[in-house]
Amino acid sequence: MINTSFDEEKLSKRWLEFWNRENEDRPLLATAAGKEKAHRPPVPTGPKDIKERWLDTEFQVKCARYGAENTVFLGEAFPIYSPNLGPDFLGAVCGCDLKFSPSTSWAEPCIEDYDSFPDIVFDEKNPWWQKMVEMTKAALDDANGDYIVGITDIHPGADAVVSLRGADVAAMDLYLEPEEFKKRVWQIFDVFKEVTGRLNGIISEKQKGSSNWMYLYHPEKLWYVTSCDFSYMISSEHYKEFILPELIAEAEWLPATVYHLDGVGSLTHLDTLLELDRINGIQWVPGEGKPPAREWIEVLKKIQRAGKNIVMSCYANDIIPLCEALDPRGVSLTFGGLDRDSAESLIKEAERVCRQKRATFAI
Repeated sequence: MINTSFDEEKLSKRWLEFWNRENEDRPLLATAAGKEKAHRPPVPTGPKDIKERWLDTEFQVKCARYGAENTVFLGEAFPIYSPNLGPDFLGAVCGCDLKFSPSTSWAEPCIEDYDSFPDIVFDEKNPWWQKMVEMTKAALDDANGDYIVGITDIHPGADAVVSLRGADVAAMDLYLEPEEFKKRVWQIFDVFKEVTGRLNGIISEKQKGSSNWMYLYHPEKLWYVTSCDFSYMISSEHYKEFILPELIAEAEWLPATVYHLDGVGSLTHLDTLLELDRINGIQWVPGEGKPPAREWIEVLKKIQRAGKNIVMSCYANDIIPLCEALDPRGVSLTFGGLDRDSAESLIKEAERVCRQKRATFAI
C-alpha cells in the first residue's frame, strides 16, 4: 500500500491484534496528513451534473487514487476507497430511488401501502446493484494493492425499511403495521446477505481481508458494520421487539462486526448491545455538538468492561486522556487536524503514556 507508516505485513499484524484485543503498547491510532509534493497531478475533473458525478465510475476511481497518492497515512491508517452511493444504497437495491446532492444522497420512499408492494427479493438486474458491482470491480483493477477497496455503505434491517417507507411512517408502523414491518425487515435481511456476500466475493478475488466506511481492517475475514440509526427514534421495548432479532441474525451471519452506536438517544440501547456475544465492539458517536471523546470515559469504560472493542473518532487532544483512562487493547481511535510531525509526536506520546499505565491493567 502507498504512503503508509507500516508495510502490509506489519499493518495486518497490528489490525489482527486489535480484533484479538492484543495491542498492548497503545490503542491503534489512525490519522492522515497531506503529502508534501512539489508537482501534484491535476485534480480529477468530472461531469458538472451532480448525479452524473456520483455515477461516473472512472471519475470516482480517479479521485480515490488522487487522494491516496497525495496523502500520508500515519499510525495504523491506510489508504482506502469504498465505492459509495450513499446510506440508502440497500434501500435502492430493494426498490426505492435515490436523489443526490454534492455531499450525500437520500431515498425517495416507494412503499405507500404494504399490501400493494411486492415481496422484497434480491434482483441482479437492479441498476443500483449493477452500478455498485461496476464501481467495485473498477476500483480493484485500479488499486492493484496500492489502496484497499472496501465494501460500500449498507444499512439493512429497519434502516432499509425507513428508506422504502419514510422515517415518520415507519415509526407509526410499529403501532399500526407491526407484522408487515417485521416481514419486510426479514426480507431485507436476505437481500443484505446477498449484497454483502457478493461484494466480499468480488473483492476477495484480488484483495486479502476486508474493510468498509468505518475504516477498520480485518486481514483474515469478512467484517462489516451492524447498526440501526432508526433506533434513535424508538423505545428500548420496541428496539428489543423490532430491531434486536434481525440484528442478532446479522451478527451471527457475519464473521466479525462492530456496532455503530450513533447519538446520545441511542445510549438507551447500549446495555442490550453489550449482552450480545457476537458483536465484537462498539463505535460510539455522540453526535454533532456533543462533548468530545474525553468526556465519555465512563461510557467507554462500560463498553470495555463488557469485553468489547472500542472505536471512536476524536480530536487530537482527546488521545492522551483516553490513553490514560482506558486499557489500550481492542481500542481504535482516529484523529485529525495535525501536520505530520505533530501527529507522529502524538503517537509516540500515546505509546509512552500507555507504557506507564501497563501495570495498572496487569498486562
